[in-house]
Amino acid sequence: MSAPVVSDVVDGSPAGLAGIKVGDTIHSINGSVPLDVIEYQQLIDGERVELVVSRPGRPLSTKIVVEKGLGEPMGMRVDSAVFDRIRTCDNHCEFCFIYQLPKGLRKSLYLKDDDYRLSFLYGNFTTLTRFTELDAERVITERLSPLYVSIHTTNPELRAEMLRNRRGSTSLQWLGVLLDEGIEIHGQLVICPGVNDGIELESTLLDILDRYPKIASVGIVPLGISDHSSEPGLKAHSVSEARDVLDIVDRLGNLAAKTIGRRLFYASDEYYLVAERPLPESSYYDFTQVENGIGMVRAFRDEFFGLHQGEARATGFFQAVDGAPPWGYRAVRTTNESSRRNEQPILLTGTYGAGILRALLEELDMDHVEVLEVRNDFFGGNIKVAGLMVGADIARAIESHGGTGRYILPDVCLNEDRFLDGLRVEDLPGWVEVIETSGRALRSLLEAAPAPLGVTS
Repeated sequence: MSAPVVSDVVDGSPAGLAGIKVGDTIHSINGSVPLDVIEYQQLIDGERVELVVSRPGRPLSTKIVVEKGLGEPMGMRVDSAVFDRIRTCDNHCEFCFIYQLPKGLRKSLYLKDDDYRLSFLYGNFTTLTRFTELDAERVITERLSPLYVSIHTTNPELRAEMLRNRRGSTSLQWLGVLLDEGIEIHGQLVICPGVNDGIELESTLLDILDRYPKIASVGIVPLGISDHSSEPGLKAHSVSEARDVLDIVDRLGNLAAKTIGRRLFYASDEYYLVAERPLPESSYYDFTQVENGIGMVRAFRDEFFGLHQGEARATGFFQAVDGAPPWGYRAVRTTNESSRRNEQPILLTGTYGAGILRALLEELDMDHVEVLEVRNDFFGGNIKVAGLMVGADIARAIESHGGTGRYILPDVCLNEDRFLDGLRVEDLPGWVEVIETSGRALRSLLEAAPAPLGVTS
C-alpha cells in the first residue's frame, strides 16, 4: 500500500492556509489510513481535519490541523485515486484494446483494471469478475453509484468464453444484487461479429429486459481492431452487419419503451457511421453514455447550435469527488492570446469526425473553415475516432498541410496531457491550440474568428 501524495494545493484554501504543500505524503487522516480517494473524501468532510504528513527533506512526520467549514473543500488534490493496490483485470478478452496496443508506450497504458472504485470515480467499465460480498456491502452502504458494467452477453457459457475467465459465467449475479438495492448501473455490450451478435445479441437484450429492467442504460458498441491485434478471429463490422445490429437494437429498444417506459438500449454513433444511416434525433437519447460514444455526435450538434445552452447533461462519467486526480482526457486547454487569433482556424480531427464537422459547417454556410483529417496510421485497423488520434499522426497531417496555419485540436485525444504515443502538444509542428471537445467550445471559437475575404456574416 502506498500513501497518497499531494499533487496540487489551491492558494488561500483551507489546506493551503494550514501549511499543506505539494509533495507532502499523507500517512493518516483523523487517525485513519484511507484506502482510496473515496474514503479520503469522507475523512476530510468535517470542520476539523487532522493529518499526519511527511515531506521531502524531513525525516519525521508532522501533524497538521486544517480548520474549515463543514463540507467545505480542502482545496488540495492527491496523485492517485486508489492508495492500496488497483484491482487488475484477470480476464483475457480477445477484443480487449489493451492487448492491441503497440509495444513501447508508457507503462500506465498497459494497466488493465477491473476495479469497481474506478468505475464509480471515472466511469471505467468493470466485468464484476473480481467483485466480492465485501465490495457489494461497501457499494450499497456508501451508495457508490452509478457503476458501469461490461455485460457483453447474458449467456453464461459464452460470457466465460468471451472473457476467457470461468468466473464470467457467474459474475453477473452481482448485477441483480446491486440493482435491487437501488444502485444505478449502466451496462455495455462490445459486439464481436459472429460471436455475440445476431441471435445472441437479441437473446441478451431480451434477457436484460426480463431480468434487469432496473438497469439505467445499455450501450451497444462495436469492437475496435488495431493493426497490432494478434487475434485472427477478430474482424470489423461490415455495412450489413452494422445494419443488422441497429435493427435489433432499435426493435428491442422500442419494446423496452413500451414495456418499462424507457428505451434502455442504445447503439453507439459508430454503428450509424459504419451502417451509413442517419443518426437519431436528440429525443431518442437519454445521454447517459455520451463518453462511450453513444449520442456524442447529437450532443455535440445540439451544443454547437445552442439547443442545450446552459443545460447540464448528466453523463454520469467522472464523478465529482473532491481531491481526486483528473485522470482521463481532462487536458490543459491552451489560450490564444497571440496574433494567431486573427487567422482562420484549421480543425484537426479523425476520419469519422472530419465527415461530421464538414456537414455541420456546411449547414451554417461556414464551409470556408478547413477541416484537416488525421488518418490513424499508428493504430490502423478500423480506428477512426478523434479520441485515439496520436501525436505522430497529427504531426504528419500538419506537416503535409504545410505547418503554417492555426491548428485547432480537441482535448479528447489527450490523456494526462499526452497523446497515447507519448508525445505532447508542444512536440507538434506549427501553432496548435487545444480546446474543449464540445460543440459550444467550437462554436465560440468559430464566431471569434475573422471572416475570410469575400465571406460576410
